[in-house]
Amino acid sequence: MIMKRLFGSDAMALWFLACLLVVTVLVGVLNLATPADSALHVPTYLVALLGKYLCYAILALSIDLVWGYVGILSLGHGAFFALGGYAMGMYLMRQIGPRGVYGDPVLPDFMVFLNWKELPWYWLGFDNFLFAMVMVALVPGILAFVFGYLAFRSRVTGVYLSIITQAMTYALLLAFFRNDMGFGGNNGLTDFKDLLGFNLQTDGMRVALFAASALALALCYLLCLWITRSRFGKVLIAVRDAESRTRFMGYRVEGYKLAAFTLSAVMAGVAGALYVPQVGIINPGEFAPQNSIEAVVWVAVGGRGTLVGAAVGAIVVNFGKTVFTGVLPELWLFALGGLFVFVTLLMPKGIVGTVPQLLDMMRSRKAQNAGETAKPEAPRPAAE
Repeated sequence: MIMKRLFGSDAMALWFLACLLVVTVLVGVLNLATPADSALHVPTYLVALLGKYLCYAILALSIDLVWGYVGILSLGHGAFFALGGYAMGMYLMRQIGPRGVYGDPVLPDFMVFLNWKELPWYWLGFDNFLFAMVMVALVPGILAFVFGYLAFRSRVTGVYLSIITQAMTYALLLAFFRNDMGFGGNNGLTDFKDLLGFNLQTDGMRVALFAASALALALCYLLCLWITRSRFGKVLIAVRDAESRTRFMGYRVEGYKLAAFTLSAVMAGVAGALYVPQVGIINPGEFAPQNSIEAVVWVAVGGRGTLVGAAVGAIVVNFGKTVFTGVLPELWLFALGGLFVFVTLLMPKGIVGTVPQLLDMMRSRKAQNAGETAKPEAPRPAAE
């Protein structure tokens, strides 16, 4: 009953989860169970790269929840992603202990270099994994709740809301660049050693992080799917399509928008937390407004309001970025901009929304041609 209500007749959701499972198992097996000189071997760097793509897919999914189903175009979700990453990075820094360059058992290397005498109060507790994981969700969630409460209560919508979300992430960018903030300044947090006592550089740990990213993506997708198909989700869609009419019907529109916005921020924070141990660094550059804008492009390319499209768009665009920045690095931004313009003008429903539409057109045209071929000819009049 639950599965039927969740998936219904949507084969795309089942295909997405099945493909995710197959890829996760194959990548793990081909990395750990095949020799390095085998043609089937998946190198460890590629495992980390694919894990990064999955983290981006979770971020895109969080944006699609608020943009595709509530109509909130957020240009600041990169801030929630970065805050979750910093929370994980703080935990990983506390695990280094005396193995750092300066050998201090408590203070991270950058604090010793800057002559800090004691650990700031907001670093306390990050030596505990459970506390750090709570902060991964709590810090982005609180920021989103406070920001959303003030914005939605004031009925800020449309482009004005997009602008102030971008201003928020830019303000955080400037703040985290400061050395006296206690987050590593421009260099950020890096040189991580262990996670839960396991060496981050081993093949097994890389595969485990990749699998954790795939599991998180599947769970976030199922959560979003359940929300969008529930009564709560129907109200969200009503808010997106006719906010004033929904409000006049007696719904507390601000509460629904705030709940969706806060949940999406928590999802973005989880994505950032999984991202950091796989790339090995977190710095203020993750707060850059262009990162949030690029994430919106992923959703648009894949298909806004489809969930699957957001994940597919994130993976496809970032794969293209990896290829183009290696071959033609100076042309990547032009290619990304051209892709966004192309999708906006010619594929407004994105990849996932356009491909089924094209297939339906081809089937209908084929059926029409078959009907014309099978149509009997009219009898000719007999000659006199």
